[in-house]
Amino acid sequence: MRLARLLTPNGPVAGRYDDGTVVTDTGSYEVGVDGRLLPPCEPTALYCVGRNYAETIEQMEYDRPEEPDFFIKPPASLLGDGQPIPYPDFTDELTYAGELAAVIDERCRDVAPEAVPEVVRGYTIMNDVDALDQQGRTARKAFDGSGPLGPWLETDLDPTGLEMYTDVAGERRQEATTELMLFDPYEVISYLSRRFTFEPGDVVAFGSPANPGLIAPGDTVEITYEGIGTLRNTVASENGSVDKNDYFCR
Repeated sequence: MRLARLLTPNGPVAGRYDDGTVVTDTGSYEVGVDGRLLPPCEPTALYCVGRNYAETIEQMEYDRPEEPDFFIKPPASLLGDGQPIPYPDFTDELTYAGELAAVIDERCRDVAPEAVPEVVRGYTIMNDVDALDQQGRTARKAFDGSGPLGPWLETDLDPTGLEMYTDVAGERRQEATTELMLFDPYEVISYLSRRFTFEPGDVVAFGSPANPGLIAPGDTVEITYEGIGTLRNTVASENGSVDKNDYFCR
C-alpha cells in the first residue's frame, strides 16, 4: 500500500495513494487539482548514511568504513515531490544523490536486525542534496530544501535487491541495486537504534550509489526505485532559499 500526504487549501491531509488520488476517511483528493504532495512523513530528524557503496567510496576516494557512517539533517531540509530545490547562495557546487530511505513507525531503541521490519512503516526515496564545496561545514548537507523526500511511502516492500536509477535533465546518471550496499537497511537501522531513540516518522536514508554529481539551475532530477516510483524535483532557477512555510507543513 502507498501512503501519501497532500497540502490542500484547508491544510494537510494524509491517506492512501491510488493512481493520482489521496484517499482519506473523509474524502478523496486529486494530486495537482486539490493540492500538492508533501513529504510522506513528519520526522524529528533525518539520519543519513554515507560511504555505503564500495564503488562510490572508490570514486570519491574515501576510506572504507568499518561500521555505518552517518550524519543528520533537520526537518527543515525536507521538500516534497515536485517542489523546487533551492540553490543556496553560499555554494557553487550543488550535487544530487539518489537514495533509498525508510520511515520509522514507532518509538524504539535497541532494535535487533531481524526485528527491523516490525518498526519500519515503509520505504520512500530521498535526494541527498549537498553543497559539495562546503566540506567540513555544517551547512554542507543540512540547509533548507536539501532533503527532497517522496513521492509517497510504500508499506509493502523488501528493500534488498531493488534496482534504481537517477536521471538529470533527461540523462541517465546513476544505475545500481541495493544489493551493493556495504551495510543493508536492517543493519543500518539496528546500528543507529543502539545510539538514538527513534521517534515515529523519523527517516533513515541508506546512502548513494556511484555517480552522485553536479546539478545546475533548471535541471530536473528524477530518482526511481523499483517498487516505489519516482521522486522528481527541479533545481530553482535562481540562487537563494525557499520559504519553509511553503514546503514543510506539520
